[in-house]
Amino acid sequence: MNTSTLRQIELPIEGMTCAACAARIEKNLNKLSGVQASVNFANEKAHVNYDADQVNAGTLINAIEHAGFHIAPRSVQLQLHKMTCAACAGHIEKALNKLPGVTATVNVATETAKVNFIPGLVTVDNLIDAVIKAGYEANQISDSGHAEEKARRQTAYQAELRLFWISAILTLPLVLQMGAMFSGHEMDMLPHELQWLLATPVQFWIGRRFYVGAWHSLRSGGANMDVLVALGTSMAYFFSAAVTLFGLDQHVYFEASAAIITLVLLGKLMEARAKGKTSEAIEALIKLQPKTARIERNGEILEVPASSLQVNDIFIVRPGENLPVDGVVIEGSSSINESMLTGESLPVDKEVGAKVFAATMNQQGLLKCRATSVGTQTQLAAIIHLVEEAQGSKAPIQRMADTISGIFVPVVVVISIVTLGITWWLTGSFVTALINAVAVLVIACPCALGLATPTAIMVGTGRGAQIGVLVKNATALEHAEKIQTLIIDKTGTLTEGKPEVTDIVASGSVSKQDLLQIAASLEQGSEHPLARAVIDCAQKENLQLQPINNFTAITGSGITAQLHDIKYLLGSPKFLEQYDIAIDEQQICSLQTEGKTVIGVASVTQDAGKVLGYLAIADQLRSTSLEAIKQLQSMGIEVIMLTGDNSVTAETIAKRTGITQFRAEVSPQDKAAEVEKIKASGKFTGMVGDGINDAPALAAADVSFAIGAGSDVAIEAADITLIRNDLTSVVDAISLSRATLRKIRQNLFFAFIYNTLGIPLAAIGMLNPVIAGAAMAMSSVSVVTNSLLLKRWHTNHE
Repeated sequence: MNTSTLRQIELPIEGMTCAACAARIEKNLNKLSGVQASVNFANEKAHVNYDADQVNAGTLINAIEHAGFHIAPRSVQLQLHKMTCAACAGHIEKALNKLPGVTATVNVATETAKVNFIPGLVTVDNLIDAVIKAGYEANQISDSGHAEEKARRQTAYQAELRLFWISAILTLPLVLQMGAMFSGHEMDMLPHELQWLLATPVQFWIGRRFYVGAWHSLRSGGANMDVLVALGTSMAYFFSAAVTLFGLDQHVYFEASAAIITLVLLGKLMEARAKGKTSEAIEALIKLQPKTARIERNGEILEVPASSLQVNDIFIVRPGENLPVDGVVIEGSSSINESMLTGESLPVDKEVGAKVFAATMNQQGLLKCRATSVGTQTQLAAIIHLVEEAQGSKAPIQRMADTISGIFVPVVVVISIVTLGITWWLTGSFVTALINAVAVLVIACPCALGLATPTAIMVGTGRGAQIGVLVKNATALEHAEKIQTLIIDKTGTLTEGKPEVTDIVASGSVSKQDLLQIAASLEQGSEHPLARAVIDCAQKENLQLQPINNFTAITGSGITAQLHDIKYLLGSPKFLEQYDIAIDEQQICSLQTEGKTVIGVASVTQDAGKVLGYLAIADQLRSTSLEAIKQLQSMGIEVIMLTGDNSVTAETIAKRTGITQFRAEVSPQDKAAEVEKIKASGKFTGMVGDGINDAPALAAADVSFAIGAGSDVAIEAADITLIRNDLTSVVDAISLSRATLRKIRQNLFFAFIYNTLGIPLAAIGMLNPVIAGAAMAMSSVSVVTNSLLLKRWHTNHE
């Protein structure tokens, strides 16, 4: 397979009624060559990876349509730039409408484009590219897609609600009559003909969806909940119609068929309402971003739509206002509440040069900032996208439920037929056998099985976003619960990641200032955090850095370079020893036992090399590291520290944090090998890191965590990103994983036990079809409601 032609799309699907529908769509898509698809019943979306050389998006959409479902259309608003007249609008409209499945209208006054399109055929990036190729610029008005999707769902919900009330009004007289019969009245209160008249629109107008869904399901070789409802209610309806038409001396069951359809509709409404609450975390994040922003242009302060801001625009934020985009402070100072992104309740002080983020709240002081990321490029947008990706992914634990859902309906139909035959044979009463068979059909519910896992994942990942824990996919959330050994990088993870020079020990005739100036000059070409500490120290002392040449870096050891035609070495004591340079081991050990990292500076001449002195650098432990380690250990997790630092410093840091196992002097290229070695011992392994050199080790671990302030490479390699620069976030992530998996197991237990008990009870005649229908309708609601209880989960520090 050619990796350059691999594509990934997300398709919103309408018309699914149960997990069997999702399984059927998934099966149809995966039959296509070069396609890997996963369909999530809870959020009604298909995530598809496909090879564009073998299949196109149109083929995927056709496969979904053929299965009896369709892709929900989407609308997006684009903010346009560089328009000058109405002709520009016409030019942009023409460029957009050339794209497949796109209908666009451009508003000259507001400089916006409203675009309707079919997801999969084109993407928002395709739309923006079309505008750019036409000679203009555009960016997405970020929340329009979410708002449009919410409005579409709300419209559909209102339509369903109207149908339910019509169905309930028509069904109510039938149900009241059934209640009168239970109270001792032997005769029907309503004539059979009137009952038939009331039940018919419920059966064929309100219940038409079940027949349509059942037909599409059977046509594509599957069976879903629609088949059960259509078959069960039709049996009751047509039997009653025959009794009425031929004047037979039998009871009619119009109330059963109508009540079942009405109760299923009620259950679906309650399910939709509950499912909508699973994505409230994302909606809450979207609402935080202000609609307008104040920008400075030509010395004037203008209020403009936040969506129109561009990179390098200067914007003003007053106390009490939320920031419209990401940026950097260029004037003023304040404290900002970033809890909506990090989960950290304490405000963060911001000075000139500090980064600020969209949707965070300015608490005091006026800030003037320069925009650095706008629209879909902000950290808030990245969080929303990541949460949506995770909510749409499928956890491994769901495989069992998917397998059962795939065969569930055919098995239930067989059980119903067997119930009809055996009961008729044992009792001699066809009516009794028919009622029991109908009860079996309507008590069974594959929906609960299908919703058990994804709803809990949706709530869990959304809750994680609220506390600054971003989960890349459902597999990572499930696997975090299994961690037995957690490997933690030292620098930037246990420590602040801001090393500072604490001691300058000069030897011989070299002064401290000369030693620091030489060291800082040598470090100019290095990207290592310790190099930054040395240079910062020199700049504080107002020392001028000297030009160097022949710079060579030996990864994880040190550097060599020439300064004023003299060769110098800078690096670890072991690095100097490799050049046969004598070192002061007592002095070095004394500094290392204080938890400091020691680097030596030496000059090399034709005669020999000699040490000029040592710099001791300390990186303060994070204030929360000790407590986080205690909590991890109390959870039964073995903690191992991994560091490239020397063994004496590593041991000191380990003792301070209560870590009993550590690996010191591990080079960056060997970190992944250390992770593999620990995994090979049979332990499920997690890894926490923050730097570029941690990326291979993060990728090697079973589950990986990236500290949010770390490098983009580390965050990309990790399964879970911790926005807050705090090791307690790892505790939160693992605790959240455990809570989510508990909910999933509870949901699966409820779903299995419901069907395990309900079907046999219905088969032996202990459940009336109406009660069976009510139970079926409520089963999926109970599962979703149980998942929503995850919203009550809190961290230890909230």
